[in-house]
Amino acid sequence: MKLSKKYKMFVFLSVVFLSFFSCKEVKKETQSVINNQLVDKNLVYKNYIPKTTDKIISRSLYLDKLYGFWLGQCIANWTGLVTEMDKIGNIGEIKTGAFYTRNDWGKPDQPSIWGEGVPSNLSKNIDFVFVDQDSIWGSDDDTDVEFMYQHLLYTNKTSVLTGTEIRAGWLKHMKQEEENFLWVSNQKALDLMIEGYAPPDTSDPKYTTDSIYNNYYEMIDAQLTTEIFGFFAPARPDVALKMAKLPIQTTARFNAEWISEFYVVMYSLASYVDEELPIKDKTIWMANQARKRLPNDSYAAKMFDFVKEKYALNIPWEQTRDALYQKYQVEQADGYDITSKKSYCNGCFAAGINFGSSIISLLYGEGNLKETIKIGSLSGWDSDNPTATWGGLLGFMIGKEGIETAFGRKFSEKFNIHRTRINFPKNGIYNFNEMAQKGVYIIDRVVQEEMDGGVDLQKNVWYIPTLRDTIEHN
Repeated sequence: MKLSKKYKMFVFLSVVFLSFFSCKEVKKETQSVINNQLVDKNLVYKNYIPKTTDKIISRSLYLDKLYGFWLGQCIANWTGLVTEMDKIGNIGEIKTGAFYTRNDWGKPDQPSIWGEGVPSNLSKNIDFVFVDQDSIWGSDDDTDVEFMYQHLLYTNKTSVLTGTEIRAGWLKHMKQEEENFLWVSNQKALDLMIEGYAPPDTSDPKYTTDSIYNNYYEMIDAQLTTEIFGFFAPARPDVALKMAKLPIQTTARFNAEWISEFYVVMYSLASYVDEELPIKDKTIWMANQARKRLPNDSYAAKMFDFVKEKYALNIPWEQTRDALYQKYQVEQADGYDITSKKSYCNGCFAAGINFGSSIISLLYGEGNLKETIKIGSLSGWDSDNPTATWGGLLGFMIGKEGIETAFGRKFSEKFNIHRTRINFPKNGIYNFNEMAQKGVYIIDRVVQEEMDGGVDLQKNVWYIPTLRDTIEHN
């Protein structure tokens, strides 16, 4: 059919009209990104031409995931604190009787090794600990140092902290005389910083003629404080490991260092794993990849393999936990000689046994946030650490709404860093959304400076160059 000139002109003007308003919508959307404060005023955003091999990650979706990380970690941390050091075995001067089982969930909490016969004041029963919407989550040693490292990265306008910057941050934000919520290797590192040392010397295990640098380098501390570096390098564990190296070596060496790197790798791979997989398969794939970071002859690797084998055989998690205790704390297999050192509470703070316990809750929890926290809380030893680690990871993977759906309720979004640390702005009161935004800004810098990738503010995405397979330990 032949169209009249008048009709053609109508069609042309319609296209122009729609194009005009489409452009206005794009400008409006771009402006909304700026209004939502997803633009870091301290960073120069460079032009970037995407490659077909780049991984594209939504910044707005990642913002929600980081919110889920902080919320999930707080829920799991405070729940795990109810049973922290209730059950450590029956070797040495301190004996705590039979370990908890799944049947103990919801039943009265038993006193911890330092509880002087009094159960936890957080909950009379072994159960989830929540903070209502009108209250505030308090920081703890499983959340506060990660908060500090995020703050230091942003305020120093860097992607990789130096030993001098870490020392300055610790001395500014850690109380030095009164209760400071630091133990074993963290406390030793702070003592050394006060004396003038800086990382990595603060975890150096070597003896000198007059002193030992850090005799707690095999303790759990770095596992609590450095997982977040994996989230700062989404889909790039090689970059995450570079960023985390000195923070980990602030307190850890050898197995304790490798275990901490395991967690960093898992956190980074949470943005790389196949999204089509069920969450159970995601966590197993991520754990198997992170296992490559553990030297095969290390007790950390052998503990992981031991727990994984038991899980594959469908042995109940309680039996696997008891077998782990027997093999490594009683029999001291695979070079795990903590018991022979006759340290306080038989090394209940040690990196090794707590790593084995953590893998139990990860594998048997099968990606279910609530179940993973339950198992972690009941498994024994420093139970708030594995729960916080996996609560943070799974919270990130399912986001804020996923957490609220899992528990069927809403939670407070406020966080008080000054419960345990000092000298932060805003009188120490923050909310998870602004904490997540700060994480997004840090990643903007990391993508540009460490990955040679790009940030598209209009599309609100990161372009991340293809993963380099450098997970295996050198």
